Amino acid sequence: MEDVEAPSLQLRVDAEEAPVQVRGVWAGYDSHVALEDVSFSLERGSLVGLVGPNGSGKSTILKVMLGLHRPWRGSVRLFGEDPAAGRWRVGYAPQSELVDWSFPVTVEDVVGMGRIGRLPGRTAVRASPWRRQDPEDRRIVARCLERVRLGSLAKRPIGELSGGEQRRMLIARALAREPEILLLDEPMAGLDAASQHDVLHVFEGLRDEGKTLLVATHDLSCVAGCFNLALLLNRRLVAFGPPSQVFTRDNLNATYEAHLIFLPFEGAVYARHHGHD
Repeated sequence: MEDVEAPSLQLRVDAEEAPVQVRGVWAGYDSHVALEDVSFSLERGSLVGLVGPNGSGKSTILKVMLGLHRPWRGSVRLFGEDPAAGRWRVGYAPQSELVDWSFPVTVEDVVGMGRIGRLPGRTAVRASPWRRQDPEDRRIVARCLERVRLGSLAKRPIGELSGGEQRRMLIARALAREPEILLLDEPMAGLDAASQHDVLHVFEGLRDEGKTLLVATHDLSCVAGCFNLALLLNRRLVAFGPPSQVFTRDNLNATYEAHLIFLPFEGAVYARHHGHD
């Protein structure tokens, strides 16, 4: 990819206030570079769409922010702490393809895993993953399942879920952690319109409660219509700010390397990524 000039549109946030600070991060796997000098900050109450093509580094930046992948250079701070120290304040939903759906557990079992490392009263602890749930844990799990409209499926084996139900269950598990930051990797992939609407409603409610959400997605229209910020990534940060300012033809071409079709419709221009609506 040709060098892209540093983005002119960046959100300026007081470093003392920003719960998420990513500074000059370079990362990769063996000799493969996945991220090049990525920097941004997220304020409380942000709903941010992390947008880019396959292989652009979206999953890698989420793993670096979680402390699951060590960057070659640069730093990440969550509430001023190293990711390993601040991880208890973060909820994470991986791509559903990474889950073993044949494992013999129920929906509520999986969502209850989000309670590991916490005790009632929002206290971080180094708890055993085999700690028995107490009544407060069970209330929180039930509330999270209801929030994503899976309450009636609590006892169902995870292998019997539809694709949309799988993704909503992973969101519920992230919510069970009672997080202040949510990092969600492709949570809307493959959802039908009704399920997508339900998930977006949950995201908007969390944002309004002051949670900070970074959502990796290929759905440009959802980000444009429902998210207050968009972060365009293709190894480097291409642009960051309100979707109406970020989703320009030049920025999208720099992000997707011209693998987009631009469609005029009713006075506006819509972009379609090859292979994704």
